[in-house]
Amino acid sequence: MRRTAAALSVILMVFGSGCAVRPYQSQMLAVSPDQPYAVGSGDRLRIIVFGQDSLSNSYSVDATGHISMPLIGLVPVNGLSTAAIQRAVEERLRNGFLREPRVSCEVEAYRPFFILGEVTTAGQYPYVNGMTVQTAVAIAGGFTPRASQSYAMMTRVIDGRLVTGQVDMGQPVQPGDTIQIRERFF
Repeated sequence: MRRTAAALSVILMVFGSGCAVRPYQSQMLAVSPDQPYAVGSGDRLRIIVFGQDSLSNSYSVDATGHISMPLIGLVPVNGLSTAAIQRAVEERLRNGFLREPRVSCEVEAYRPFFILGEVTTAGQYPYVNGMTVQTAVAIAGGFTPRASQSYAMMTRVIDGRLVTGQVDMGQPVQPGDTIQIRERFF
């Protein structure tokens, strides 16, 4: 009798511990409005070097997270804010190319977001600054009749790894996010 009870409690512990692990990490998807935008692969930057028209141009961030500029070559920009990119370009130009470089950097075009599942037209769309999941659904043509309209699943790359979580329709979307609208149960 004791062996059966012990075996049963071990089995329940194993199954119960599996239920305690949450595969989704919604709290990691929360974004502070004060947090600066982190540039990533697929963004296009407008960099202006004052007084140097030949260096001022639009630069695309490549798959490795670099931009290629005349004179200074590859500049790593992945995960940096526009202010940090300005400082990095100024520093490289100061090392033997210009005495007092003044640089301005802004995001000219954001990388796209993706929306899948129960929307009229799933796919890749250009990011609109300040958008929410609800806005993304509207851009994708709205919900299908079978769609769950109360929540969505969102996947984002955070510190080099994919994080997925259940979010409400008011959750802010960032460039590169993947949103999945699930089918409702009834």
